[in-house]
Amino acid sequence: MWSFRAWRRRRILSRSLYTTRHWHEVRARLPILDGLSEAEEQRLFQRAILFLHHKRLTALPGVELDESDRLTLAAQAELPLLHLAELDWYQGFHEIVLYPDDFVSPQRHRDASGIEHEWDDERSGEAWHQGPVIMAWPGVQSGGGWDAYNLVIHELSHKLDMLNGDANGLPPLHRDMRIGDWASAMQAAYDEMNAALDANPEAHTAIDPYAAENPAEFFAVTSEYFFSAPDLLQQAFPAVYQQLVGFYRQDPLTRLQRLLAEHPDYRDTTNG
Repeated sequence: MWSFRAWRRRRILSRSLYTTRHWHEVRARLPILDGLSEAEEQRLFQRAILFLHHKRLTALPGVELDESDRLTLAAQAELPLLHLAELDWYQGFHEIVLYPDDFVSPQRHRDASGIEHEWDDERSGEAWHQGPVIMAWPGVQSGGGWDAYNLVIHELSHKLDMLNGDANGLPPLHRDMRIGDWASAMQAAYDEMNAALDANPEAHTAIDPYAAENPAEFFAVTSEYFFSAPDLLQQAFPAVYQQLVGFYRQDPLTRLQRLLAEHPDYRDTTNG
């Protein structure tokens, strides 16, 4: 049966300016894509092209982007969706604004006693509900390795979280997932981190302590680790890791373990 959506998709891909040469450059920049099958890589390449067709990348003065830069960002954005049906997961925003460096974001919070606090917070990324995603370009460039940091995945996981409304750490789960199982795994790990930091604010935590900021940041940080340091996340919070396997329909740890087993020098080459 003829499908307008499929026809439009093919038309966008056929007219794309992005080539296999650009993709090879992207692959060299993103070790976290190592171990994907040929079919997965092709799907990711196409979805990255479609992402760039539907989302506008606005580079502020001081940021210069070429085709490979744009495709590198898009590939990281689409990696979490690689095994999810194409259901417009990144709806609700049309633009990514790229700053030349970290930026100041005005913050406001009303505490339990009703007192409102205002302050300026320096950030490398921010996702607005029903608004754009903002990222510092150096932060985007620093991601892509198996090193527990990926600004693109972190900020766009907030957009997945916001599909249910305000970000609260609960994205729309699949039918075969139970909210109770998700909440139990996430809450237990979140409480464990907060208890450790309450006892000692300088405590060394298994994952970035920013995850303990609130449930939305916990989901964003654990999503970031899921793709960029799955071994650390699984060791620290195995139940959380399994919930993310169920949500993203991927198992990056198995892919990383296979790479390490098949290529003994892989750890050294990926860590630079």
